[in-house]
Amino acid sequence: MSRVDHSQMANAIRALAMDAVEQAKSGHPGLPMGAADMATVLFTQFLKFDAADPTWPDRDRFVLSAGHGSMLLYALLYLTGNAQMTIDEIKRFRQMGSLTPGHPENFVTKGIETTTGPLGQGLATAVGMAMAERHLAAEFGGDIVDHHTYVLASDGDLMEGLSQEAIALAGHLRLNRLIVLFDDNGISIDGALSLSDSVDQVKRFEAAGWAAERIDGHDAKAIADALTRAQKADRPSLIACKTVIAFGAPTKAGSEKSHGSPLGAEEIAGARKKLGWDAPAFEIPKDILDAWRAAGSRGAAAHQDWSQRIGKADAAKRAEFERRIKGELPTQALAAAVKAMKTELAASPKAIATRIASENAITVLTAAVPEMIGGSADLTGSNNTRAKGMVAVSANNYGGRFVHYGIREHGMAAAMNGMALHGGVIPYSGTFLVFSDYLRPALRLAALMGERVIHVLTHDSIGLGEDGPTHQPVEHLAAMRAIPNLNVFRPCDTVETLECWQLALEADGRPSVLALTRQNLPQLRTTDDADNRCAAGAYELAAADGEAEVSIFASGSEVEIAMDARKLLAAKSIKARVVSVPCMDLLLEAPAAARAAIIGKAKVNVAVEAAVRMGWDAIIGMDGIFIGMSGFGASAPYKELYKHFGITPEAVAEAAAARLGARSS
Repeated sequence: MSRVDHSQMANAIRALAMDAVEQAKSGHPGLPMGAADMATVLFTQFLKFDAADPTWPDRDRFVLSAGHGSMLLYALLYLTGNAQMTIDEIKRFRQMGSLTPGHPENFVTKGIETTTGPLGQGLATAVGMAMAERHLAAEFGGDIVDHHTYVLASDGDLMEGLSQEAIALAGHLRLNRLIVLFDDNGISIDGALSLSDSVDQVKRFEAAGWAAERIDGHDAKAIADALTRAQKADRPSLIACKTVIAFGAPTKAGSEKSHGSPLGAEEIAGARKKLGWDAPAFEIPKDILDAWRAAGSRGAAAHQDWSQRIGKADAAKRAEFERRIKGELPTQALAAAVKAMKTELAASPKAIATRIASENAITVLTAAVPEMIGGSADLTGSNNTRAKGMVAVSANNYGGRFVHYGIREHGMAAAMNGMALHGGVIPYSGTFLVFSDYLRPALRLAALMGERVIHVLTHDSIGLGEDGPTHQPVEHLAAMRAIPNLNVFRPCDTVETLECWQLALEADGRPSVLALTRQNLPQLRTTDDADNRCAAGAYELAAADGEAEVSIFASGSEVEIAMDARKLLAAKSIKARVVSVPCMDLLLEAPAAARAAIIGKAKVNVAVEAAVRMGWDAIIGMDGIFIGMSGFGASAPYKELYKHFGITPEAVAEAAAARLGARSS
């Protein structure tokens, strides 16, 4: 394209961004206006996409990590001809029920690869997308999987600590299909970036193993040349594009005043004059719109060629690829694997830690579900997430199925999101439950987006023992359970662990956490149950001998304590039942009648969990008895800790008997 043609097309983005933000009286016009040149070059010359089919599996992925500049993405979707993104939706920017929310939401608008807004998340998620692309290419071949992942990142994205975890991992794995365009405008909300930062991002990325260079972000040829070099690189690439925020605005360009506020009618009029844009608000001249629509259909030929190639592929290979991309489980193989393991456990019960039970389940399940990709944040031997014989992913072997993420919990969780969003992969990985604090922002986004990622969080209570209160989670179960659309599983034995794994794999629309023990636990389920009893969230593990006077609810390692308390109460002629609660989330989501049937009508309700009480009142009531933690733990052998903090069968039985006696008197 000529410079004039390019400028007109870029100015179409700028005009739509100015107009939409002004009409909404809310938004961020600065980034779309400053980044319009690099976006125009990328979408018209490099990005492989077909606007008619935004979910085509071998499309290039584009991630707007700087999600506050969402009008850049919405403008591009409209201009390139995304059928869903009409000019009316552009006019409804940031309004209730629109397809143009304040930050991009992939579950709202087709053509958006991931939900962004929390800075750094998009960049780190894109690393996972690039990992999934390389893995699937290694497994299915370059004829079927061969695309790039592009990111537009801001200063803020690169200041977030998450970005260091992400770029270090990407550089280590030499993910050469990952290309980041850095909108280097030197402005943050407070003012000039120099107020808070002086990092040379090019040198930083080079130190992490990236190819990196600086260019003029308003020079179309320089942008195109840099993208061409990046596509040929043997490592991930950063292109630092020096830009002016709100390019074209007469008084607010280059100023923080254009970052997060409408420009105002007078400034917009001045920008139109300066840019030579005469069209009224929300109107794109036909010749410019036609040029953009041509860009949107440019990838149709590549799409058709890919369809022909996959159509000629081996039938079994094609069917397997399509199954994985659709997110459909190999249902028969999974069911058979679970059934066989349950039968084996009924015949030979195992008293082991649930983290070991999880490892045993993983060994069986990864054989049945080949799209499972595991990993750990440098705690492989403690989390037990690597199945026997599982090969590690490396820069020399993307076909492996285990990722050594290093001590990068946040980067790990975000990369897992990207792998799940890419499709064809079910990621799971591990760290300690106490370190869920490090990965929570990415896990929250997984829940918001409804992505199937599975976090194995071990060492789940004071039961880890001597490492002490820095490593003993007490508030973390409640914090995880507070996240909507997240299943938090805490199994009590090896059978429940297998069942919870099955439920996590089958939960296509939500992430899961498996909170697992360091210490050994007895196998309390010894019958060969055909049904998945954990699916209800809670179930009666041991009935009372007659009408229950006491109901004891517990999860994980404390179910054993509940069972022993039941025996002590029986010795006092008190009829008690035990309800295992492997997933409070599923129980509380159940219909009221089903929930009431599980909770029962005992005179006294007791909950036992080596964690804080928060959340349990929904089951035991505000007047229920809670045996657990009310503060931090301590360093000692775990059996001593349970006695010290009063989480014992005797404490449960005494509290229940005392309350029952008080109510009977």
